[in-house]
Amino acid sequence: MLFHSWDFLVFFLVFYCVYLFVKGTRLKLPWLLVSSYVFYARSHPVYLVLICWATVFDYAAVRAMVKTRWKRPWLVLSIVNNLGLLGFFKYGRFLVDNVNALLERCDVPFAISDPNVSFLSTGLNAALSWLGTSYRVPPFDFMLPVGLSFYTFLSLGYVIDVYRGHVERERNLLRHATFISLFPQLLAGPIERAGHLLPQLRGVPKITRDDVADGLSLFVVGLFKKIALADYLALYVGMVYAAPRDYQAPALLLATFAYAWQIYFDFSGYTDMARGVARLMGIRLMLNFNNPYLATGLGDFWRRWHISLSTWFRDYVYIPLGGNRHGEVRTYINMILTMLISGLWHGAMWTYVMWGAVHAAGRVCTRALEQTTVYRERVPRFAKQMLTFSIVMVAWVFFRAASVSDAWLILGRIITSGLADPLFPLLLVGLVLSVWVYQYVYESRFRRIVSAGPVRAVLIVAMLIYMAAAVTSSNQEFIYLGF
Repeated sequence: MLFHSWDFLVFFLVFYCVYLFVKGTRLKLPWLLVSSYVFYARSHPVYLVLICWATVFDYAAVRAMVKTRWKRPWLVLSIVNNLGLLGFFKYGRFLVDNVNALLERCDVPFAISDPNVSFLSTGLNAALSWLGTSYRVPPFDFMLPVGLSFYTFLSLGYVIDVYRGHVERERNLLRHATFISLFPQLLAGPIERAGHLLPQLRGVPKITRDDVADGLSLFVVGLFKKIALADYLALYVGMVYAAPRDYQAPALLLATFAYAWQIYFDFSGYTDMARGVARLMGIRLMLNFNNPYLATGLGDFWRRWHISLSTWFRDYVYIPLGGNRHGEVRTYINMILTMLISGLWHGAMWTYVMWGAVHAAGRVCTRALEQTTVYRERVPRFAKQMLTFSIVMVAWVFFRAASVSDAWLILGRIITSGLADPLFPLLLVGLVLSVWVYQYVYESRFRRIVSAGPVRAVLIVAMLIYMAAAVTSSNQEFIYLGF
């Protein structure tokens, strides 16, 4: 169920009316949990089994962990279970395809069967045969369960935090299940921390006038980002990236620029709507984007972009690997590994790994520079922002391209091909530049002016008018629902 659909509007109106009556009673958690499962099951009912499995497994693992001195085996079991779910559904086919390609190159006369297609149907048919029935389950294909990458990381982070003693175990199974599946952040985050979200689920939420006003404004801003900006930019990006050989440098460069903003508007728009919906419920989800294209370095960029994921990798991957505690060489190795894993988290394609590799290479090459006094104090802020944005744009080429070879083709043509009419719509450039300018003003001394209530109200009204007048319809899914 998409936030920008009529289905969600009907769902939320029904949910919210009941929620306002039960939020101070024992029915709050059951209503939140049932509503979250209905929200997810509207499009993907079969995958509720996975959410329930992950929920019950980690609840049991943590319960056993706190009752014994031997905590590590239970932590390992949780890690194996969560990463096993991700590995099977998200990377099984990727691994099999690459192994089969390698076997073919080596002239090995057999191939591994696709685990997503064959494994479960074969197992079910074996069970049916053992039971003496003649019915056979036909081979079926699994798509990636929406939200799997997010709720497994959410649950795994909770288990690790309990293991480390950072949070207490949640004894109430109903509250634990609601924490894992809370519908505003279920499909694409933010990846909340137990120490932040669980206490909010334990108390009675107080919904103030500010909560309603801020929640509605956040939702409208997110809706505007999605249907008026991201989906509009997607038209040009999709046209160019579908056939990059047909375009020259200006069009390819503009499409890459547009995609950088498309994915930002799309993902931050989802997050804004998720935070807005939660705020209406009296729940505050963490900030996930903070004007990332104003970053003055790649380190600064990752403190502003997909903050919940970048801090997750920092706390549960980079620091456990050693962080920066064992010298420069180990620090760079840990950085590279973390960025490559981050790239692979986004999907089972080499383009995502290359995206992580570009960020890793950029971080390695610029980290020492960013720490120098000359860079920090003498290089103009705008120059640092443009350098950072340029590196991020190069990485986005790999993220968006259909294949690694297409990505190299696009980069090569941007550098070497001649000038040609990019056929770009002026509205595309105007919309993006207006947002960019607003962000610059927001981070300047004029922040109080653009943050003032009357100014915000005018902007919200302007967005609503634009959407009503210029946007016909939008049925495109959010980009990050595929990760």
